[in-house]
Amino acid sequence: MTYLLNIDEAIDRKFLVSKSIKGQTEPGNIIHVMDAYNDGNSIVVAYRVSHYTERFHDYQDYTVKFDSVASFCKWAQPDNFIARNYENLSLKDIQHYIKIKNRSFVNFCLPIIAVLAVIVWVLALLVIPSKIIGIILGAVLTVAAVVLVVGFYNKQKKQEKMRLYSKISSSWGVVID
Repeated sequence: MTYLLNIDEAIDRKFLVSKSIKGQTEPGNIIHVMDAYNDGNSIVVAYRVSHYTERFHDYQDYTVKFDSVASFCKWAQPDNFIARNYENLSLKDIQHYIKIKNRSFVNFCLPIIAVLAVIVWVLALLVIPSKIIGIILGAVLTVAAVVLVVGFYNKQKKQEKMRLYSKISSSWGVVID
């Protein structure tokens, strides 16, 4: 998903790195974009790691090139929630949040639904002697599988956000169950 229309909009903003690129900061770090421009062939982004890990001990400036604004947006996404609460979360928590956040219906639910549908239909047609009952049972179980997988997907996204909120609010003395 592209968050920016023009790379100039990224200047002086904070982004959460969500993908790994060799020689750059690791996913889960917050970067502050210092400069960004189009050099004709690629998008050049100069940034500084705002909150650093053991690998990035100082506030050194880094530069990275991208083919397009869309590829930059796949690498780093604006996330005010993480940027505001970064100090209260571990890198592992943030990376898990990114993993859950970047799931979509197509890349998470659809493969699971397809596998479950194949299993359901094979069992329904091979195990049930009556083909009419097998087809009806296969259709009902396929719909049930879709509902369960989509429900799990939505619940998992909500639970991850609540888990992070409860972790952050525990330092305030508030417990969210």
